[in-house]
Amino acid sequence: MDQQSIITYKSTFDSIMHEITADDGSTMEVWYARELQSVCGYARWENFAVAINRAKESCKSQKISVDDHFRDVTKMIEIGKGGQRPTEDILLTRYACYLIAQNGDPKKEEIAFAQSYFAVQTRKAELIAERLMLQQRLEKREELRASEKRLSQNIYERGVDDKGFGRIRSKGDAALFGGVTTEQMKKRLGVKSGALADHLPQVTIAAKNLATEMTNYNVEAKDLHGEPSITQEHVQNNRSVRQILGQRGIKPELLPPAEDIKKVERRVAKEEKALGESQKLPKKTDK
Repeated sequence: MDQQSIITYKSTFDSIMHEITADDGSTMEVWYARELQSVCGYARWENFAVAINRAKESCKSQKISVDDHFRDVTKMIEIGKGGQRPTEDILLTRYACYLIAQNGDPKKEEIAFAQSYFAVQTRKAELIAERLMLQQRLEKREELRASEKRLSQNIYERGVDDKGFGRIRSKGDAALFGGVTTEQMKKRLGVKSGALADHLPQVTIAAKNLATEMTNYNVEAKDLHGEPSITQEHVQNNRSVRQILGQRGIKPELLPPAEDIKKVERRVAKEEKALGESQKLPKKTDK
């Protein structure tokens, strides 16, 4: 997502923000679900309601009160010729909006932006952009985990055990990193424990994932069996990806390390918990 898109989306999401008074007298930001529906790219309320219901379940799973962050309200809307009619809506805290984005359609660019917009308790564009980059790296790492799990299952079904999978993956790494082995890359990047991929920048994670997906495709399409043939396939795919990177002046073995993804995941989880424990909707008062 480029900087102009971030600024445009930020302006749109800012425009539907409302302010109310919290129980402690401070001002808090809130949003209405039907306005959020539109800026999140949903044409039908029924589809958006699915994300809302999933968000409520996520809230419960975190042992956080749903009523503190989601509140059913009735609003009057214009229906033409000066008329009005009541419409059911939901008042949402920042945390509620964040959970809705987390449970929305990941294919929608608006949802990807919303995840970062509501995750940071500020409306500064540069911090939102930083969060978007962090979010994208986490997503790419999760995609690599999934593709490697699929590869492990594929080769196990074709006569290769866990040790064989390790050898295949290691030889693929050496092809991607220009002859530098997995262990040598770990030493270069100062990785003392954990997976090499947890310390790689986003572009390298994406490269490893592309090569692995190519291997999965051809193992299945060509019905490859045995360690030698699958190794040859995986090595060739990593070499091909390396060639593409090289054409753009990128040598993956020379790129600096990125923050340990496990630390990033823990920080994100901590920030999410803090967001849920932050400002809550005012207590209901009987009229």
